[in-house]
Parts: sequence; C-alpha cells; structure tokens
Amino acid sequence: MKRWHRAWAYIAALCVLLAVFSLYTRPDFLVTLANQIWACF
Repeated sequence: MKRWHRAWAYIAALCVLLAVFSLYTRPDFLVTLANQIWACF
C-alpha cells in the first residue's frame, strides 16, 4: 500500500514539474511574471 502512495507522489510531482516547464516556454508568461515580481518592490 505504501508503495502505491509513493508512486502517486512521484507522478504528481512530475506533472507539476512539466506544467511549470511548459509555462516557462511561453515568453509572455515570463514577462508578466517579471512585471509582477518587480511591482512588489
């Protein structure tokens, strides 16, 4: 049972990493993110 939980955790982490990577391939997202971070200062 514990092995299944670990497998699902790895699958979920991989999906999150792939989603973040796909966002970074979009230049407009990077510009928006930079503007939002810069607005905090």
